[in-house]
Amino acid sequence: MKPFIEPHSTVRRIWGDPDLVLLIFAGSAAEFALNKAVDWLFFTNRLPQDPLGRLFSTVRYAQRIVFANEPDAQETLVRIRAVHEAVEQARGERIPDWAYRDVLYMLVDYSQRAYELMYGRMHDRQELELYAGFVRVGQGLGIADLPRAAAQWRIERAAHLARDLVYSEYTKRLYDRYRHQLGPWRYRLLLELQAVLVPQRVRELLGLKPRPAWVLPLVAGYAWAARLGWQAPVQRVLIPRAFWSRIDSLKPAVALR
Repeated sequence: MKPFIEPHSTVRRIWGDPDLVLLIFAGSAAEFALNKAVDWLFFTNRLPQDPLGRLFSTVRYAQRIVFANEPDAQETLVRIRAVHEAVEQARGERIPDWAYRDVLYMLVDYSQRAYELMYGRMHDRQELELYAGFVRVGQGLGIADLPRAAAQWRIERAAHLARDLVYSEYTKRLYDRYRHQLGPWRYRLLLELQAVLVPQRVRELLGLKPRPAWVLPLVAGYAWAARLGWQAPVQRVLIPRAFWSRIDSLKPAVALR
C-alpha cells in the first residue's frame, strides 16, 4: 500500500529518532504553555494532570500517521478529529482554526530546530520535505487555510509568535507540573534546553536566558554517546523512572531506511 509519508522523507527521519522527538517536545512544552488557546488543553484536565504522559501518547499518534500507509493514516486522522469534536461539543464551542494552525506550525518549526541542534543545518530540500509532510497531516485533520508554500508558512509562523502567545495563569500551572514530574535538576535541564531551542519571542515571555556555552556541548556529547550505543542508559538518567517503560514507544516499529 502507498505510504502516507514517503519512506525516505525528512519527516520520517526526524520522527523516527527518539532523541529528536524528545527535543521537539521540550521546545513544544514551552510554547504550548504560552498559547492563548491553551485553556482548551485544560478543559479535560488530562494535560495538566500528566504532561509527560501526554507527550508519549501524542508521539504515538503522530507516528501512527507518519509511518502508516495511506488508509491507516487517514483512519488515525479521523479518530483525532473525532476526539477534538467531542471536546468541542462538551464545551459548547469550536476550537479556533488559528489554534490548529499554530500547533501544526509549531511542530514543523521544532522538528527543524531539534534536527539542527543535533545534526547541523538542514538543507533546503529537507525543509521543503518537512513542510510538505506536515501539510498532508494538516489537510487530513481538516485544518483550514494552510499555505502551500514554505515561504508563506514562515510569514504566518512569525505572525503567530507575535500574536498568539501570552504568559498566563495556565502557563504557570503547566510549568509547576513540569517541575513536579521532572524533579529539580531535570526541570532545570529542561529550561536550559528550551532556552537554546525556542524562538526569541518564547524566550522573552518565559524569561529564559540561553547559555549555549555548556548546553550545546552537552547536546553534542549526548549525540556522540548515542552513536556509541549508550543512548538507553543516558535516557534513563534524563527521564524519570516512572516513564522508563514508555521510552521504547518513541521509536516506531516501522524500520527506517
